[in-house]
Amino acid sequence: MDVLLERRGGVAVLTVSDPARRNALGLELSDRLARAVAACDGDESVHAVVITGAPPAFCAGADLGVLAAAGESGSAAGLHRIYAGFLAVANAALPTIAAVNGPAVGAGLNLALACDLRLVGPGASFDARFLQLGIHPGGGMTWLVQRAAGAQTAAAMTLFGEPLDAHEAVRTGLAYRMVDVAGEPRSAAAHEAVVAAAVELARRVAAAPRDLVIATKAALRATAVMAEHAAAVAHETGPQLASLHSDAFARLINSARSERGARGPAG
Repeated sequence: MDVLLERRGGVAVLTVSDPARRNALGLELSDRLARAVAACDGDESVHAVVITGAPPAFCAGADLGVLAAAGESGSAAGLHRIYAGFLAVANAALPTIAAVNGPAVGAGLNLALACDLRLVGPGASFDARFLQLGIHPGGGMTWLVQRAAGAQTAAAMTLFGEPLDAHEAVRTGLAYRMVDVAGEPRSAAAHEAVVAAAVELARRVAAAPRDLVIATKAALRATAVMAEHAAAVAHETGPQLASLHSDAFARLINSARSERGARGPAG
């Protein structure tokens, strides 16, 4: 049981790995995930994070024994420790991508929804399953799924126990796109193909200045709850002005001027 960290250039790949238990989140595994996300946020060489689970599952949810213990104690503290891993992902300053090619159930669904976007393989599935287990949704699942896929899909999944396969996840907007894979849908090779596609997408972020990436993600969060366009314009003006004074923008301007000089005057 561990959260494995692999570096692929400026992209960190975090793999929740407890395959014998289908990567179910117990207290220790959730704590390790939270620490790994914090480490990536604090590492200046990391510009984006890919979250995945050791195949064949993404994450089978929360450990039922831990949930039972939290219920017996009557304290929210035990529940919040289970939430710690996916809440760290939800609150990460860096962009996050979920690479999903297996079941994401309960708290595992929360983990996928906590990421900024989700790439799926043909073996992916998303299942709330809270009511079927006789428990109320937790960890902000009802908010996360409505934000990602809308009210009707949220109701279908949460109230009526409707799971989504990879195609339905993309159609409803819960997932960004599906990755084509060769061979068995839930094989190790298929899993790696989805992770590789997520890393390739994340590398576009890794090419940008880290502080600009963080500021842009913060703007997406802030403007998402604004009622008027004018408020978004006002919010973005300060960070955009700051970026116009950045070394990265200065290099681009100097390069463009040098290129024009090398071409000589027109006419």
